[in-house]
Amino acid sequence: MPSAAAPSGGASAGGARSGELPSAGESGSARVARRDDAVRAAVEHGLLGPEAPIIALLDVPGIKASVAELRAAFDAVTAPGTPVLHAFAVKATPLVPVLRLLHEHGIGAEVASPGELALARAAGVPPSETVLDSPAKTIAELREALALGIAVNADNPQELDRIDGLVGDLPSGPNGAPTGSPHPRSPIGIRVNPQVGGGSIEALSTATATSKFGVALRDEGAREWIVQAYADRPWLTRLHAHTGSQGIPLSLMARGIAETYALAEEINRRVGRQQIDTLDIGGGLPVNFGSDVTTPTYAQYARLLAEAVPGLFDGRYGLVTEFGRSLLAKHGTVVARVEYAKSAGGRPVAVTHAGVQIATRTVYAPGSWPLRIAAYDALGRPKAGPDVVQDIAGPACFAGDLLAEGRALPLLEQGDYAAALDTGAYYFAHHYAYNSLARPGVYGFASVEGGNGNGNEGTDVRFAVVRDPQGVEEIVAESGGARPTALTAL
Repeated sequence: MPSAAAPSGGASAGGARSGELPSAGESGSARVARRDDAVRAAVEHGLLGPEAPIIALLDVPGIKASVAELRAAFDAVTAPGTPVLHAFAVKATPLVPVLRLLHEHGIGAEVASPGELALARAAGVPPSETVLDSPAKTIAELREALALGIAVNADNPQELDRIDGLVGDLPSGPNGAPTGSPHPRSPIGIRVNPQVGGGSIEALSTATATSKFGVALRDEGAREWIVQAYADRPWLTRLHAHTGSQGIPLSLMARGIAETYALAEEINRRVGRQQIDTLDIGGGLPVNFGSDVTTPTYAQYARLLAEAVPGLFDGRYGLVTEFGRSLLAKHGTVVARVEYAKSAGGRPVAVTHAGVQIATRTVYAPGSWPLRIAAYDALGRPKAGPDVVQDIAGPACFAGDLLAEGRALPLLEQGDYAAALDTGAYYFAHHYAYNSLARPGVYGFASVEGGNGNGNEGTDVRFAVVRDPQGVEEIVAESGGARPTALTAL
């Protein structure tokens, strides 16, 4: 179904909406209202129900609002005329319609694999707004990126040696420079690891002493090697670092960027020219998974950077950012039907169709990645009633497949729906095919207040298919179904 519209009223039974309304921040309240309307409309139009027991929803107005907040935050602290590229980290939500929506609102793409580059190109993101980051780029990947004019951040000395060998074979340099020009069309830089420390989630801490990313800035001889690399290559014009991620305090993120800025200043001073003209400061703004409040905000982060590294914004350097989770997370919701309601050890258990296949990090590391759950009744309305401590279980065949354990919610019953909130990044777009469970359909939605065309006033909810639900035929095909006898003859 490419699109649908549904009338939907305001408050649910008892006048309450699902989730936690923030004490401040009307946008959080509006986001909750849109989500509730969308869940109800999805049930009414059959996108969600007994035959379609799990879907993923993307709040399009919410995504647009986050983009506007990001751009406004950096515009407020950046000197007029400074070139700024906000490149979305494609790994966060690798869906072509999402990338196209972001592109049409001024956001580029940061890619880290041939697949992500192909998605960005399919979405229409031009090479000039694309950045290639990866610690394991092949020669073929580098050759393609350089031929297209895509910005490249070299991760290590061996990769830079490969780029040296490719630069002379490029078809053109900047502004139509001739073949063999020593100045490639692609902006090229080196990624450094400022080694400023980690955060609360070790696996996501990219600036520790032993991180696999970039040139370790404090290792013996590393700083001198970096300076010399720029002195020897006038076409190295960017410097990149990525300190932030979930669990990293803003102060540590700012410290990593300050170290990178200081290195750029040193390089330019020692080579005697403004060779580095752009700083790629990465992304990694943490997301609040504990409530509907958006915190920290882009404005808070930009102001902190302006205070900690004022020279970053004085117009001498262009800027690139690579935010991902913070743009999409709070605008995604997975909604799953309660197939059975049971009890074990005196605790209620709601067995749903959402588990490890869409919330892999939460299931395997619940302490680091807890999700909020909202309860809806069989008609898709926010469920009322006293909170009851219960487990929200998924469909996979292992005991730990739990979206939430010991969570206090209105009691979920057979036919109700459990919604996993803040799942717009790194969740339903990253399917884990345990038990050959199918990928859920993904639908974008938007709400328009007013008449719905049926003579009723209310909220008109419109859906668009982002990704079709996966069928069993696709599962068989992806599992070698066309070659059933491939192994029997060996």
